[in-house]
Parts: sequence; C-alpha cells; structure tokens
Amino acid sequence: MTQSSPRSGPPVSGTQPHEADVLRHTLRSAGYLKTLGFCALIGIPVSLAAFWFLVALHELQDALWGDLPEALGWDTPPWWWPLPLLLFAGCAVGLVVMHLRGGGGHVPASGLHTGGTPPAALPGVLLAAMAGLPFGAVLGPEAPLIALGAGLALLFRDLAQAPATAQSTALVGAAGAAAAISAILGNPLVAAVLLIEVAGVGGPQLFAVMLPALLSTGVGSLVFTGLGRWTGLHTGDLSLNASVPVPHLDAADVLWALVLAVALAAALHPVLAAARAVASYLTARPFTGTVLCALGAAVCAALYALVTGRAPDEVALSGQASLAALAADPHAWGVGALLALLLLKGAAYALCLGGLRGGPVFPALFLGAVTGVLLAPLPGLGVVPAMAAGMAAAAAAMLRLPVSSVVLVTLLLGGAAMMPVVILAAVVAFVVTELLPEGASPPAVPAEPAGDRAA
Repeated sequence: MTQSSPRSGPPVSGTQPHEADVLRHTLRSAGYLKTLGFCALIGIPVSLAAFWFLVALHELQDALWGDLPEALGWDTPPWWWPLPLLLFAGCAVGLVVMHLRGGGGHVPASGLHTGGTPPAALPGVLLAAMAGLPFGAVLGPEAPLIALGAGLALLFRDLAQAPATAQSTALVGAAGAAAAISAILGNPLVAAVLLIEVAGVGGPQLFAVMLPALLSTGVGSLVFTGLGRWTGLHTGDLSLNASVPVPHLDAADVLWALVLAVALAAALHPVLAAARAVASYLTARPFTGTVLCALGAAVCAALYALVTGRAPDEVALSGQASLAALAADPHAWGVGALLALLLLKGAAYALCLGGLRGGPVFPALFLGAVTGVLLAPLPGLGVVPAMAAGMAAAAAAMLRLPVSSVVLVTLLLGGAAMMPVVILAAVVAFVVTELLPEGASPPAVPAEPAGDRAA
C-alpha cells in the first residue's frame, strides 16, 4: 500500500493517512483558514463586550454592598442586608427563566457548557446575570461569560453571512467563549485549557488517558524536588528564581493534601446532589422556586452575620473578593467563623446552583480555600499547601475538570511551587467524585419562552 506523501494534499482513497497529513490538509483548506481568520477578528469585539460586562457587574456590586451601606451610615452591610437584595434577584431571575428565550442560560448545577448559545438567548442570559450576581447570588460570572462570547461570535458570523456549518458553529462558538472567559480568569492559557475540557474533546477516553499522565507528573515532581533537596544536586530546569520566598513541601503536606482531597470530594458531593435536586424541583414551579432559593441563600448570609458578627457578603456573592482577603490574612477568621462560613456558604451555594444563573468556579475555589485554612493547624501542614490543595480539590470535585483546576489554581498561586500537591489533590478529588453515585441530572433549560408555565 502506498502512503500519501507528506506534501501531497488530501490522502488518496484506499490509503491510510498519517495524522500529520490529515492535519496539514485541514490547515490548507480555504474554509478552515477563513474560519481561523474570522475567529481572530471576533476576539476583538467579544473581549470588549466581556470587559464592559464585567465592569458593569463589578460597579453594581460595589454600589450595592459598599457605597450604599456607607451612604446610609454603616461601615459594613447590616445582617439583614442580603434579604431585600436577594429577594429582588430571585424575582428578576424567575421572570427571566419563565418568559425569555433560553431561560437565562443553563442551570449551574449541570456544570459549564460551551456550545449552543443562540444569539436570541443572549438578552435573557445577560439580564439573569445582572439581576442575580451583583445582588448576592453565590455564583460567579464565568458561565454567563461563556454564553456571551459564544452567542456574540455566532451573531457576528450570521451578520457576515458566513457559512453556518456544524464545524464552523463549533469552532466559532468555542473561539468566542474562550475570548470572553479569559477576561475573568486573567490568563488566555487557562481559558483555552478550560474550553478544551468543557467541550469534551476526546470524550471520556481523554480523561482515562489524561489522569495517569497528570498523576505521574505530580509524583515525578515530588520525587525530583525531594531528591534535589536531600542530595543538594541539580539537574537544571527552565524555572526562574523569584525573589519572594515560597514554602517547601514536606511529606506531611503531601499526605494531608491527599486526605483533604478525599474529604472535600466527599463533602461537596452532597452539595452538588442537593443542587440538582433543587433544579429538578424547580421545573414545575420556576418562579416561586427561584425566589425561595434566593431567599434561602439570603437567610444563610444573614445568619452568618448574626452568629459571627462579620459582614454577610462573605457568604453572599461569588467569594472572589473574599478569596483575596483570605489569602492575604488567613488568620483574620476564627475557627468558629470558618466553620460557619463553610456550612452556610455551602448551603447557599447549593441553593444558587440549583435555582439561579451563573457559574460554579469561584464559590468552589473559596470553599476549598476556607477548608484549607481551617485544617492548616494539623501537624506538619502549612497554610499555603493546605489552601492550594483545598482549592484544587474543590474545583476538580465541582467542575469535573481536573486539568483546568490544576492550571487555574497554579496561576492563582502565582507560581509552580505548590503544583505537586495541587495535581495530587485535583486527581484524587476527581477520581473520588466520579466513583461516588452520580444522582439525578438537572433538567435542560427550555429554549423558547415559557410564559404559559405555572409559577
């Protein structure tokens, strides 16, 4: 059998082409090159739209939780502050779910999704995000950003009258989603990795091949690090020596990280199961159910403020700002406050995952970091390794995206010193979560208005 030449174009019928030949033929095709150029162009307006969307969310959140309470004479929001804000959020999101196409986006309890956001569904997605996230929903903006990027990209493709093939829809939608999500994650690399995993390229076989490789890199890194410290010898690497000192990993850090990963995976599994049960319950009563979920989250935030004397927005909102404060001064919270934060924010997170609209990333990271700080006093476990392992385990357990969780947490930590425990925690948490019973799947969001459904 004669194989096609590497430079011969498309393979001849009856031959077995090399993968390189197939790739080269794809890259030379006019349709793919046009799609590639179009994806580069749409990155500009999509990034601009994502930027102003995030600015609007941030400014509205600051006004509601900072400027307004100060104008009324409070240094921090009073304990009852989440109740009216989340009541409004529940009513507004419930109306969007009932009456606007797309139902305001997919249910967060089902995870992140990349494709299939029609431009006509964008108004509902944006309204649900603006009405829920700044008002205290325990969710992040990443899912609305993905929908915004994919929807705008498909809208620009239709306006340009480009061919609407299945391949172009997938490519253009993924490109738009990646351009938008990089705005909140702060790095194009983690955005690309996240979209690859979310899109499910390669299917379950990808995870089956990827997990052993990911785990072996973490173990190998530990071995090389240990040998280098024990022997004083060096093999040479590509790392740069930063001026900021970083803690060294010890055997106790690694062992406790594994325990922490198993515990977090087991603890967060019922949170996701509860969220899916809430989502299923809401199918018959979308408006009243959404309002009740929002009020339930508000009660959790108010109860936290009453019990601990701290600000209620530590339970409400996504936790993105609180995560930075926790990393800067992890000892500012007492053990009782950390336990209350873990329990009440976890409950509010489950309610918002099932009833409101947004993304699951930042609350999961925050809960993982809180768990790490809470367990850091264990013998031989440091605060930084505990937070790193906790964030990686929580993200992998809730998102089911182990590689994205590793990359995201590593970038958040600002260096690769904690990467071995991050990898081990993410892989262990992912495997434990996958081995636990799946439970009911959340219902799909209807694509058409549902104004005739009963509240």
